[in-house]
Amino acid sequence: MKITLSFSTPAEVETEALVAAALDHGEKERTGSAKKEKPQLKLATGDAAVQSAAADLLASGELTGKPFETNLLHKPAGLKAKRLLLISGGSAKKFTSYDLRRIAGAAVRTLKSRGIRSFAFITPQSIPAEEAVRAIVEGALVGNFDTDYYRSDRKDQKIDALTILAGGNADHAALETAAHEAQIIGESQNFTRDLVNEPSNRMTPTILADHAKQMCQEVGLKCEVYGADKIKELKMGAFWGVAQGSDEPPALIVMKYEPSGAPDKPVLGLVGKGITFDTGGISIKPADGMEKMKYDMAGGATMIGAMRAIALLKPKVKVIGIVCATENMPSGKAQKPGDVQIAMSGKSIEIINTDAEGRLVLADGLFYARQLGCTHLVDAATLTGAVVVALGYANAGIFANDDAMYERFHKANAEAGEKMWRLPLDDEYKDNIKSTIADIVNSGGRWGGAINAAMFLKEFAEDTPWIHLDIAGTAWMEDQKPWIAKGPSGIALRSLVEFVKSFAS
Repeated sequence: MKITLSFSTPAEVETEALVAAALDHGEKERTGSAKKEKPQLKLATGDAAVQSAAADLLASGELTGKPFETNLLHKPAGLKAKRLLLISGGSAKKFTSYDLRRIAGAAVRTLKSRGIRSFAFITPQSIPAEEAVRAIVEGALVGNFDTDYYRSDRKDQKIDALTILAGGNADHAALETAAHEAQIIGESQNFTRDLVNEPSNRMTPTILADHAKQMCQEVGLKCEVYGADKIKELKMGAFWGVAQGSDEPPALIVMKYEPSGAPDKPVLGLVGKGITFDTGGISIKPADGMEKMKYDMAGGATMIGAMRAIALLKPKVKVIGIVCATENMPSGKAQKPGDVQIAMSGKSIEIINTDAEGRLVLADGLFYARQLGCTHLVDAATLTGAVVVALGYANAGIFANDDAMYERFHKANAEAGEKMWRLPLDDEYKDNIKSTIADIVNSGGRWGGAINAAMFLKEFAEDTPWIHLDIAGTAWMEDQKPWIAKGPSGIALRSLVEFVKSFAS
């Protein structure tokens, strides 16, 4: 998508469609004994010509003001645009860049479904200009993505060009920078979604590693990919325990960003779960819905996408990305419940359930990141169904062993506009992962399952400041939304990039 900033008057812009946010300034009015909300929609722009073109519709009482409500006016009077799209952002009092990002995505999806290839978006006055530009660019790019790669009747529907009308009083250079950075982040998020969307026969560990290598070559990152021999040499028994059941060779992907002028410390470690297909192994999953398990490498894909964005944004901080990629398959070679594996750290692990495999590969990935000199760790994984039970599909689970690390990530998360909720890591939960035959078990039972998994990973982060993101409920959109297609979401990439940037400021 070509993205252009314009400081022209909206009425003078020639475009296929001009988009303006409509916000509800409604007041309570008394009807009998109850109070009823009366929608009072106003456009989030001070442009008189645009307001005049929409005045009759806004005054008609036909609009509810509910978020994502759209109305498309053809040949709007007084405007050079061919169409005027009004899209509701909900309550004016509650409207933020989070909402703006989503309505930008909804605008893209509304227009491209009608065969429109380009449009202009008026930045709302209520949001700071740089923040608004970032939100519109990111939201538009995310909204432009669709998943129907392999349909023979796939329609070529996409927005080719977006013009952002930023207002004449804005700092032009600052807004150009904001738009450029947002485009890098949005494209990296879609790069991540591309990886996750591929079926497992077209995204094996080897193919995932090839994509990582190609990306690193394009953006100037160092990349090393290791196979089974190196995994065994490093004594990554937890990782190999999962990989041994598949005919597909595993891949240990290591990406390094070491900019000149960056201090020796901190070194940030981004560790991703890269299970390119998860059958559950010997503890096999039910057939219903198993096809979705191609997405079990979403954490790893997110780290690859984040490393792409980091390399292009060039913050002055060292970052190492590690992805432990393999399939989890049942076979005569597969590990079995009751087996004991020795992790790279030397800890012994009793395998209770072979479907609790993500934490095994991450255990060795986290320890290896520490061996490479990482002083701060973040992992991301579609780790547990239990986090979906706890938080549903709206929030990712976040765990931390260090409050200062959490506060830094939480701030980055808020700036990125992604929803995550902190869950506890109290010592009482440690009893759930005790083993009678080994140091720990890989599954602590049903109750508190997401926390038990995080407690397991904490054993390998130890005292290194560490964040764990359980994105099982948010890495895949279960339904089509107005602003995003059903399928991979690219969750956590924006937060990770903001987090990394915070160390360079």
